[in-house]
Amino acid sequence: MNATVTELMCYPVKGCAGLSLSTASMTFRGLEHDREFMIVGADGSFRSQRSDPVLAVVHPSIVDDVLTLSHADFGSITVEVNRHSRLRDVTMFDEPFQGIDQGDDVARWLGEILGEECRLVRITSTAPSFADSTAVHILSDASMRGLNARLDAPIPFDRFRPNIVVTGWADAHREDLVRRASVGACELAFDKIAIRCAVTTVEQTTGIRTGPEPLRTLAAYRRGPTKGVVFGAKFSVKTVGRVSVGDEFTVLEEESSGLDR
Repeated sequence: MNATVTELMCYPVKGCAGLSLSTASMTFRGLEHDREFMIVGADGSFRSQRSDPVLAVVHPSIVDDVLTLSHADFGSITVEVNRHSRLRDVTMFDEPFQGIDQGDDVARWLGEILGEECRLVRITSTAPSFADSTAVHILSDASMRGLNARLDAPIPFDRFRPNIVVTGWADAHREDLVRRASVGACELAFDKIAIRCAVTTVEQTTGIRTGPEPLRTLAAYRRGPTKGVVFGAKFSVKTVGRVSVGDEFTVLEEESSGLDR
């Protein structure tokens, strides 16, 4: 069954609101600018909606070398992207990384929102993005329909923060089975299913954690083979190029069975 890209989302600052795109360049790191920046605490550990759900309502945009962050109550700040300042040691899930510090002004602005000292850092030229693991997170509309049919109150796909939403498959969770696919000028290869965390319980338009859903419902039918619940799949980029909303998502190789649907 033919499938197409119906949503294309980039998250320039890890943990902050996403940008809905009509077209984007797909690099080996993922969509251009995706998870290019990260907020860290005074100790260098990364901050996310797990600990700071308010980040959901910090809205980034990036044009050329200018990053703008905005918040309904704190106004906005513009940052000229710095690629040359000193490197700062940071950690993500206890793994060591380095990031390029983006200066005191944006650090103070973010600190007011979070209520404590923090810094904004950018990836280095040789590092991957600050994504949790692989470059591209894909979710299908069919999977969302299957979940929402089980929930008392339906939720939008933004709870799961995908990069690409695919529409047109009849069966939920087909993304789990795809091993190679082409979309636009790109070829993607399956890396792993996506294990979900407490970020999915944060309402993305308010920055408020809402309760146990959707994790409680997912736990009843989407337990992973090792731990946690799974929803969506993660892919690496084998061929770079342009990808756009409306592009056909063509499955080149897939397995015949997976987790319960």
